Amino acid sequence: MRKANILSVKPGDRLARPVFREDGNILLGAGVELNDRFIERLTMIGIDALYIDDPLTGDLEPTTAIQDTTRQKATEAIYKTMTTLMDQPSLKGRTIAPELGRTFRNVFSQMLQDLITREDVMVSLTNIQATDAYLFQHSVNVAILSGIMGLAKGYNRQQLEELGMGALLFDVGMTKLPKNLLNKKAALTLDERLIMEKHTEEGFNIIRAQHDISLLSAHCAFQHHERYDGSGYPRRLKADAIHEYAQIVGLADVYDALTSPRPHRRRYTPTEAIEFLFAAGNTYFDLDLIKTFCKHISIYPVATTVLLSSGQVAVVSANNPLAVHRPTVRVLREADGKPPESTYEIDLKDTLSLLIVKEI
Repeated sequence: MRKANILSVKPGDRLARPVFREDGNILLGAGVELNDRFIERLTMIGIDALYIDDPLTGDLEPTTAIQDTTRQKATEAIYKTMTTLMDQPSLKGRTIAPELGRTFRNVFSQMLQDLITREDVMVSLTNIQATDAYLFQHSVNVAILSGIMGLAKGYNRQQLEELGMGALLFDVGMTKLPKNLLNKKAALTLDERLIMEKHTEEGFNIIRAQHDISLLSAHCAFQHHERYDGSGYPRRLKADAIHEYAQIVGLADVYDALTSPRPHRRRYTPTEAIEFLFAAGNTYFDLDLIKTFCKHISIYPVATTVLLSSGQVAVVSANNPLAVHRPTVRVLREADGKPPESTYEIDLKDTLSLLIVKEI
């Protein structure tokens, strides 16, 4: 399979991986043959890329951070919790979601089990989702990235659970904001931004009201918008005054937000997002934390379609952990636009005259 921009997908192409709805259920399953109506609908709901079957890349399988069934259960739990809170704003968190702790502890336990059993240390987020699913899938992605960071830092089981619970619920305060503000696609006014910033305190209050969730998990919601230089909110904390769990969740939040399709901008490539993070070292986030984070991010995930400096179109077939910017690629189309006479690959680590220009 290979990942293709929605603009290059044609009727007759078959999905190699499913597309998910906002509630975690499958919108279109693997194996579905696309037609003009499907492609138009997917474009309308904000999907900008798909995994499709391709005879030249049939043996390539992008490494998933967690199993699809695990992702579905996690997204469903987040969806049910957040929509319940949105629909019953007059009630307190403990009344609406008395099983919040047990539910999300079970969810993260399965996520953690998937992460621990991964064979490689590089992570890529391979799910394809509609723009409307961002709030729910975003929380799952932030929990995956945070879990990887916790494992990399050698956290014990209790620490991993505290971090994971906080990461899954870090944006739960969004449920207390006006719906028209959450759905607004234009730039927010100053007054609207001030209202939006209240979601950190709202989330903290919801989580700390749960008797079986650690207060440290609640601080992931409270502090994930604090910044290393004191420019964040709500309390303008600096450096080590920000709990490390919240720093990790904040870092994962920014990375996934940048690399997700949004109504007001295109998604950043993983390379562009990592460049942004390094530029924010010791300003937004602790530089050492950024370095640890980036060691575990696959810049060019397997099955990514890329344009080479030679004009050739290729798909990433393998990553080089010691040279993450220079993966092995399989050529799909030569510079003259014609397919190669026979399949061949180029290890960019050993072919320094070639560069990846961009993802396509």
